[in-house]
Amino acid sequence: MHIAILTFDGFNELDSLIAYGMLSRIRLLGDRQWQVSIASPTPRVSSMNGLTIDAHIGLSEACGADAVLVGSGMKTREVAENRHIMAQLQLDPKRQLIAAQCSGTFLLARLGLTAGLSACTDNTSKPWVQAAGVQILNQPFVAHGNIATAGGCLSAQYLCAWLLTRLKGEDPAREVLHYFAPVGEKDSYVERAMGHVLPAPPSPPRPHPLFSLTLPTHVHTPPCRPPDWRPEHHQRQPYPGSLQPRHRQG
Repeated sequence: MHIAILTFDGFNELDSLIAYGMLSRIRLLGDRQWQVSIASPTPRVSSMNGLTIDAHIGLSEACGADAVLVGSGMKTREVAENRHIMAQLQLDPKRQLIAAQCSGTFLLARLGLTAGLSACTDNTSKPWVQAAGVQILNQPFVAHGNIATAGGCLSAQYLCAWLLTRLKGEDPAREVLHYFAPVGEKDSYVERAMGHVLPAPPSPPRPHPLFSLTLPTHVHTPPCRPPDWRPEHHQRQPYPGSLQPRHRQG
């Protein structure tokens, strides 16, 4: 299983490296077939704060991965205008999972992958992602089929949880989140993250109107017996004289 994290010059360290660290834990737990790669258009890229890293693979190889995570950075709009780079991004949600964080959502929009879908991004990127025709949600994460987007640097955890759940299952995703969560907050951290990622449980069916009628609370229902009813009142009383039954003469 191969996950590629697209990382361009001017990248946001949190987007690419939090995801790289969290996703790589599966390999540390013993899955030697699990591979996470930093993918870039050049052998080396520098972050928005001057951190320089070496890429593992190029963009063409990244597009063949089982999952692709598009990170963000301060030069995302320049990347979107680079025809050579964009031509290499042959992503297809029919055969792979695609995730994007913050301004990475803008690249998905320019690739035509968010058409008709709502998405998430960060507040800085929001105006120009909207200008690309994307309906932006005021929430940290959303997924539509094989495409997921997230907004905010620390929303990387939600994309990682989504990718892990889809590729390995819910239990491994929970284990990874629990490992990285702050001490004393691990259980609540895991539940909050998985609450964003897992589909909401179906609502209980609404009863049919014919079977849900209830009397209004203001209606007074009289008792079946008079309030002064006593057992002795219920004994058989003799008929009045004119109504005495006549017995047939034998």
